[in-house]
Amino acid sequence: MTASTGRPEAQAAATGRHGERLAGLEQCSLVDGEAGVVTHVIDGDTLVLDNQLEVRLVGMQAPKLPLGRPGFIAWPLATEAKAALETIALGKAAQLRYGGTRRDRYNRALAHVTILPEQGDPVWAQSAMLSQGLARVYSFADNRQCVGALMKVEREARKSGLGVWSDPYYAIRPATDPALASRHDVYDLVEGRVVSVGERGPIAYLDFGRDWSTDFTAVLTTEAITAFAEGGIGVETLTGQRVRLRGWIERHGGPSMRVTHPEQLELLDQW
Repeated sequence: MTASTGRPEAQAAATGRHGERLAGLEQCSLVDGEAGVVTHVIDGDTLVLDNQLEVRLVGMQAPKLPLGRPGFIAWPLATEAKAALETIALGKAAQLRYGGTRRDRYNRALAHVTILPEQGDPVWAQSAMLSQGLARVYSFADNRQCVGALMKVEREARKSGLGVWSDPYYAIRPATDPALASRHDVYDLVEGRVVSVGERGPIAYLDFGRDWSTDFTAVLTTEAITAFAEGGIGVETLTGQRVRLRGWIERHGGPSMRVTHPEQLELLDQW
């Protein structure tokens, strides 16, 4: 296993340029929270400390296990992802670090996790999982710190075809792929060129085809439009640009994806 070490801030400064640009934040500013020993790993992105605090590793999503959900089929490599997180974290001291909302609706901690082994350097758990290709970057509007640094680790794993990046289940989907219409309620990466940008009230639409009722569309919330503008990107300037989006596929007419913050979008024609 190749594990990325050190504090998230140090890794953000150490990573170099790629031929893709994240539309959102590149900063990685965290504050220390709780600490403890990891006593249990639930799945590839969730663990439990010795104070009974359940921790969701924010900024990434590992392949999912059923975990008692009726009819749920494990995603490919879910067992391998859990085993990898056990190797990284189980029985070791952990420091939680926060950069946004600290609890979810299940009262789980939403934290970046630094593992502190008895010997060797600290390990940023999120980076270690992404570097093996056993997770994908997964961000939220209220937890945007360090996404840029994690995205760069994900890109290296993807370029090397590691883990999920060698499995068709996790393939990046072309925006023109008709199969998107059948991928309702699935977390996907979708790539294509924006044909047009439309606005209807406070919502903006990135259209990837000429027929909005059947072609893939990204739906930008008011908050996302504001955040894009704060980062110097007017949504109207995305027309003609090749982009990669990540989020949950929905169906409103044709397949669509709700974009709530800029870190869901990568600009692919920057340099």
